[in-house]
Amino acid sequence: MECANTILDLPALVDGLSAEQRDRFDRLFRVSSVTGQMRVPAAMRPWVEQRFGSVAGVEAQRIVKVTNLVTLEGALFNEIRSCRPFEVCESATIEQIIAESEGDPFCHPLTGTPEDPFGRVRGQHCITASNVAKYDGFHGLVIFDEHDPLRWSEAEIADYLRTALTWAERARELDPSSVYFFLMWNCLWKSGASIVHGHAQMTLSQDIHYANVEWWRRCSQQYRADHGTDLFDDLWKAHRDLGLGWEDAGVRGLAHLTPIKEKEVLLLGPALDEAMAGAVYRVLECMVERMGVRSFNVAFYVPPLAETAEDWSGFPVMARLVDRGDLTNRVADFGAMELYASSVVASDPFAVASCLGQAVRQADLAGS
Repeated sequence: MECANTILDLPALVDGLSAEQRDRFDRLFRVSSVTGQMRVPAAMRPWVEQRFGSVAGVEAQRIVKVTNLVTLEGALFNEIRSCRPFEVCESATIEQIIAESEGDPFCHPLTGTPEDPFGRVRGQHCITASNVAKYDGFHGLVIFDEHDPLRWSEAEIADYLRTALTWAERARELDPSSVYFFLMWNCLWKSGASIVHGHAQMTLSQDIHYANVEWWRRCSQQYRADHGTDLFDDLWKAHRDLGLGWEDAGVRGLAHLTPIKEKEVLLLGPALDEAMAGAVYRVLECMVERMGVRSFNVAFYVPPLAETAEDWSGFPVMARLVDRGDLTNRVADFGAMELYASSVVASDPFAVASCLGQAVRQADLAGS
């Protein structure tokens, strides 16, 4: 999985697919490309060259638009947007901020956080708490023993997932009708985390799954009815055909062609288990150590924990991981385009796939 191609090559790569591959891709995606043009005044040229590399590259910008025809997720790719000037608001290093935050309530969870009606679940590397300001009737926290939110091992991530599932089982003993489980991990303030100390959050809901998860379920059922094949299998194969998909110990990964934001990766597996934890670990390790990511979101789409009236056949456990941008940048990474139109993305899925492919291969070699 070498980074020979870029997102700008996507239209040509699609044209080069076999008939079977092209049919599958066209069921899922529509791709188009346009050139945005402008004229840069002479007085502005030195600044453009210093910031963006060349005037010519700015005056004629290639933009690739990708739309998922099934889920209606979309992305507009333009690498130049990563070079835009931003105002920086933090002078302290991230390491300094993390160190200075030690002693927060999550550092002493037994006295600094409330517990759920059924008490706490203690993992090997974490403990649960009840969230003070709840999203849902059951809304808990997995508080990591490790304060630094950018330090974790594969074993620790596996323990966080096990502990969250045990929390859900304990909650369901009080209310068996709460079967819709959601797990998320926000790392540092750009991701929406209000406390620096490493932690994840989990919820249980009644009646219907959360809207985005239910939307994917309905899309997958409609896709099967329309085409007689599995949406998630085709989605992964369409990415694999372009060099954007890989396998990691039974978990399928892909560098998403319609990412919600920068460097989004999707992981598809049969369960929220150690294999999924390992795949999540390798993606996050690559993002942090090789790509320089410092703030991220991870969300797990999980089928109901008990039988429901809806058809969830073929629905995997899906993890979505995304970079939330520079922690020192005053500007938010989400704007009106992302909220109400389509995602605007500067990172290249082909570069993401290349980096992750190398990380998975190295892990395979180390384990063999």
